[in-house]
Amino acid sequence: MSLSYGPDPLSSLPSSTGQQAMGAASPVHPLASSSQPVAEAMRVTGTVQGVGFRPTVYRLAVALGLRGHVLNDGEGVLIHLAGTQAQLSQFVANLLKEKPPLAKITCIQRQPLPLDAITEANFTIVESQHTPACTEIAPDAATCPQCLADILNPRRRHFRYPFTNCTHCGPRLSIIRHLPYDRQSTSMAWFEMCPSCRQEYQDVGHRRFHAQPTACPVCGPKVWLERADGKPSNPSLSLMDEAEAVATLILRGEIVAIKGLGGVHLACDATNDAAVQNLRERKHRYHKPFALMVKDLDAIAPYCQVSPPEADLLQSPAAPIVLLTRLPTPPSLSPALSPNLQTLGVMLPYTPLHHLILQRLDRPIVMTSGNRSDEPQCITNEAVREQLGDLATYFLLHNRDIVNRVDDSVVRVVDSQPQILRRARGYAPAPIALPAGFEDGSPVLALGGELKSTFCLLRPGQAILSQHLGELENAAAHQGYRQALDLYLNLFEYEPAYLVVDAHPEYLSTKLGQDWAERQGLPLTTVQHHHAHIAACMADNGLPLDTAPILGIALDGLGYGDDGTLWGGECLLADYRQYQRLAHLKPVALLGGTQAIRQPWRNTYAHLIAAFGDWQTVQNAFPKLDLVRFFKNKPLALLESMLAQNLNAPLASSAGRLFDAVAAAVGLCRETATYEGQGAIELEALIQPHHLEAAQPSAYPFALQGTPKTIGARSPRPLPEETHRLDSASEPQPLILNPAPMWTNLLTDLQQNTPPALIAARFHLGFANALATLAHHLAQRHQLTTIALSGGVFQNQILTNHVKQNLQNLGLTVITHQQVPPNDGGLALGQAVIAAAQVAQPPPG
Repeated sequence: MSLSYGPDPLSSLPSSTGQQAMGAASPVHPLASSSQPVAEAMRVTGTVQGVGFRPTVYRLAVALGLRGHVLNDGEGVLIHLAGTQAQLSQFVANLLKEKPPLAKITCIQRQPLPLDAITEANFTIVESQHTPACTEIAPDAATCPQCLADILNPRRRHFRYPFTNCTHCGPRLSIIRHLPYDRQSTSMAWFEMCPSCRQEYQDVGHRRFHAQPTACPVCGPKVWLERADGKPSNPSLSLMDEAEAVATLILRGEIVAIKGLGGVHLACDATNDAAVQNLRERKHRYHKPFALMVKDLDAIAPYCQVSPPEADLLQSPAAPIVLLTRLPTPPSLSPALSPNLQTLGVMLPYTPLHHLILQRLDRPIVMTSGNRSDEPQCITNEAVREQLGDLATYFLLHNRDIVNRVDDSVVRVVDSQPQILRRARGYAPAPIALPAGFEDGSPVLALGGELKSTFCLLRPGQAILSQHLGELENAAAHQGYRQALDLYLNLFEYEPAYLVVDAHPEYLSTKLGQDWAERQGLPLTTVQHHHAHIAACMADNGLPLDTAPILGIALDGLGYGDDGTLWGGECLLADYRQYQRLAHLKPVALLGGTQAIRQPWRNTYAHLIAAFGDWQTVQNAFPKLDLVRFFKNKPLALLESMLAQNLNAPLASSAGRLFDAVAAAVGLCRETATYEGQGAIELEALIQPHHLEAAQPSAYPFALQGTPKTIGARSPRPLPEETHRLDSASEPQPLILNPAPMWTNLLTDLQQNTPPALIAARFHLGFANALATLAHHLAQRHQLTTIALSGGVFQNQILTNHVKQNLQNLGLTVITHQQVPPNDGGLALGQAVIAAAQVAQPPPG
């Protein structure tokens, strides 16, 4: 299995009067019989530039004896053909069957032409034309098997050449400056082809025919190795080529900065604990897991379980980082790679340079972003020398400019289906097909959120979601976001008619949109954070524009609510245009505001006060508890004053902070979290299948405020009839899911020295049961059958699987994310489709 970048081109095809969608009947040519010559113009749209499409068209046309030409322009590929009606129909059938591996055909529109409009005596490829950009740009693609064979074969002229590529693989987004996708539009423009490369480039039978980045050791980019301190390299390294030298340095325990496809990586030996610890210290990345690269699937086997879907992902053209379950006792790996976790993020080599380095290495290597923690990765040689000199001892650099920073994508497999957690290299900027009803939308630009930022451009029937651009609170990331936005607008020649932002007034993306709208006089739509999450999930699953409201469960860290408080544990009745808040987690104070995110113990204390009323009650009930003793050294008087006076203690119905509080209570990163979601990730990692089995009879209960019932302690089942009556009387006030009973049970377990893994399992099952019970109740009340799960907390596989299974057992349809992340990386897509839906038909009121 491999991930596709859009719908099957034969299953969802636009057509219009006078134009035929691909696979439809050919145009009617007046007075023409099937054996008489006719002429047609064929407009092919989709991912059809930079993927060897024109050479394929040429080969197929010549094989059928057709006359005419093919060219690239801003709309895609334009083909003019002359031949018999039967030949033209056969050409279309062959094109659909034999399109290049990286091509995605959205539509073929066919129109009759006068026969004398075709002046060519045979078929030819003509120079690209510049027209308004409506075409698609292919993502960067991993090295294909043919190019890999070239670089490993001493008889081939590309032997050990680190920039080998063809129309089936290599750089695309990372090197393009503008459309159409021709060499002069990329960072390869400075490298003039040698006669041998030009011969291949012009040879219609060669896979490098019109491969724009094609190059060889004679004429192409060069790679070199230099010491970070500027001193001469060790003489022994001069006897090797650069890839061999890097492999040698890694085996010696050195840290090497490697300039790659979309950015720079820092690499070291993953089996050398001293090297890994050294990298953590230098990078100031103390706990967040490192990604690994291994040379092939066989090299993963000693370390991780790899299912067939995971193997397909690893070997796909996208070649993402795939989260794999590590084996119980993997040999020789540094324990500092992914502290306290049961997964490893693994990828295979995706450039010739990576393949050459890994050829000599029989072990995994760390391949983490070349930056200081939380900053965007370097992409220029100058930035590497300025910023990474005290992180790496050697630099492997080259002179092919990286025009667009593109991080490695991150994917995991859930229920045998891929779930993208970070959408970047290999996936962006391939368009996402929009559901029915969005075919004729106005140009909408959505600017996303603050964390895991992306932006989204809507075109008729398509969403162009940018690659992952990082955290906007970081100045360098914010600058990179602005640069990427400018590039996409220029690349696609895009002029938005509507701007969309998050409702949070302090998000930098929101402020950018507000300034932009005021400066340009554009309409500005503000979208509530969790409504955007649910809309993104709906669009991800192809729900049409006119879909009736569904129930969305959005769980994340926080988002700005309509009432001015922070939300993060929401049940929404939602469609694309509007939503209603039906239920939520009980709001609990964020003591110290954002400081509570960095210091999880603050969340634990706030939740205990909310559950028990005051700290004295907790002390009296659990006087010998280690957790209670821990708080004796904290400024409780100050915290109580903040709560009493509502000073820097905003209320938040945040599921993310609930997970932080539980993790800190059982002793996980209690003092400080060094990366986002650390507590929740480590809490999930404690749990093994036998813990879930043992926890089933004793899952923690939650309270449904306004009813006498607790839910969550057992598998979901319909609530009693009196609960329906009680809830109906309280409309339109949302129901509140209160974790107070859970805390009583959790502290009791701590007091009885229950293993933390069992506590974690009881919490996960209890929360999943409670959410499913609440969702089923709301679905019954509002006559709903579909439930959407979105938000960063649903990256938790145990929670997602159990909520989904519980709801399915109750007869409900559950949709989750696949093409876009459930976290804020998918937020811009949701914003965009909401705005487009509201433009098409404004909500009442």
